[in-house]
Amino acid sequence: MNIRPFHLAFAVTDLAATRHFYENILGCTVGRTSDTWIDFNLFGHQLTAHLCPQEPEDTPTNAVDGKSVPVRHWGVILEMEQWEVLAATLNNYEIDFIIKPYIRFQGEVGEQATMFFKDPSGNALEFKAFRQDEAIFAH
Repeated sequence: MNIRPFHLAFAVTDLAATRHFYENILGCTVGRTSDTWIDFNLFGHQLTAHLCPQEPEDTPTNAVDGKSVPVRHWGVILEMEQWEVLAATLNNYEIDFIIKPYIRFQGEVGEQATMFFKDPSGNALEFKAFRQDEAIFAH
């Protein structure tokens, strides 16, 4: 199966802080830009950050594996080594995690490495990894 890149547009309150976070901390390359938006390449996927001066509303949470997971969130499923490098990078930048990097559902179907944190505009992000890709959609 040839998986195509996805496109995600999202609201941000400060383009300069957003660019710094996605480019310097998450390692995204920057594509097209304007005074009101920036395109980023996030692990081969196109993100478009649109300037929206009002703060995003607080995101409700659901309990998953004993943690409060933000209902509205997005991210990328990485290779395990990529996930480990990103977790170390975020720790080095002293990112304030919503949910610190850990292994969820350990020893069960769907075991995964996961972490949650917010960008400078309060958008919740989750990055995860599975040891085998077959586990991504396992029942």
